[in-house]
Amino acid sequence: MSLALASAAQRARFLAAQPHWRYEQRLAALHSRLQFADFVEAMAFINQVATAAEQLGHHPEWRNIYNTVWLSLTTHDAGGVTELDFQLAEEIERCASHWQPIR
Repeated sequence: MSLALASAAQRARFLAAQPHWRYEQRLAALHSRLQFADFVEAMAFINQVATAAEQLGHHPEWRNIYNTVWLSLTTHDAGGVTELDFQLAEEIERCASHWQPIR
């Protein structure tokens, strides 16, 4: 898989298709926040994402406080967002669909 940085047009297309994500220029990363019913649900989501990330070979930066999970996706080796980040974000959305978190 190429580690070529995504263009502004590619990021815009992704963001149009994935409204729960935003791009932060300063950090060159995609971000999303999910709020679950409780801590157990948030942790189940995190574990499901961990499995998907491991299979993809690309891992998110995340933070969890009780029922809320913040995710940040960037490809450090490339210095910004790549196709790997788009793929992982799509996997994260599939995982989230099991619980319908508050966005």
